[in-house]
Amino acid sequence: MTAASGALGGLVLQELQNLPAGPVRPTARRPRRPEEVRADYDDPASMREAFAGADRLLLISSPELDPARRLRQHLDALEAARRAGVKSVVYTSFLGADTDPTGLTEAHHATEQALIGGDLPYTVLRNPFYSEAFLPPAAARGVTSGTGGRGLNTAFRADLARAAATVLTEDGHLGRAYDLTGPLWTFPGLAAALGLPYREQEPPGALGWLHAQVRSGRYERQTGDLERLLGRPPTPITR
Repeated sequence: MTAASGALGGLVLQELQNLPAGPVRPTARRPRRPEEVRADYDDPASMREAFAGADRLLLISSPELDPARRLRQHLDALEAARRAGVKSVVYTSFLGADTDPTGLTEAHHATEQALIGGDLPYTVLRNPFYSEAFLPPAAARGVTSGTGGRGLNTAFRADLARAAATVLTEDGHLGRAYDLTGPLWTFPGLAAALGLPYREQEPPGALGWLHAQVRSGRYERQTGDLERLLGRPPTPITR
């Protein structure tokens, strides 16, 4: 698996320890632990060496923001997997990447198309935004957003990690794509659950763009895929 030292990768490793998985080879751009093997998205040779002999590869998408560079990293990883003899790939994509080839999902869309057109058996996990990113700090005196009370389908990393580990250790998932969504929630509802006042105010910059997307209803889609992979309802943001 790639990005084992990251937040999602570390949780997947923990989940695999509790499941009937074979030997796990965690890789990272800068290995921090003795068991980690170097695999740099910008160094195809390091990925070929790290992936050699692997049966299944969890390709956690690159954190690179530039779509062209991100896509090149993903394509190099897939080619490294093919040349290393990997038998199947599980790729962490993003919700909507199957239909939207622009913006936030541009590199994900192109990566999915490469998987579809390639000869590596695959499974795609289309993750939503992480719930953790939207929780107010403990010292917050209130909650603000420019979402107009519309819903978000975020999920916690721990649930998404469990879903990835399930797909890695079970048969029957090849050739499938899962659209993973958490329970729908709203900022006013979150504020009420936390006992905090709520104020509608659009934030500046990139966050303002995101809140406008939420306000349009873009992130209200609900599926049962995450619940089916977990074998239980996903964790709500107000636990």
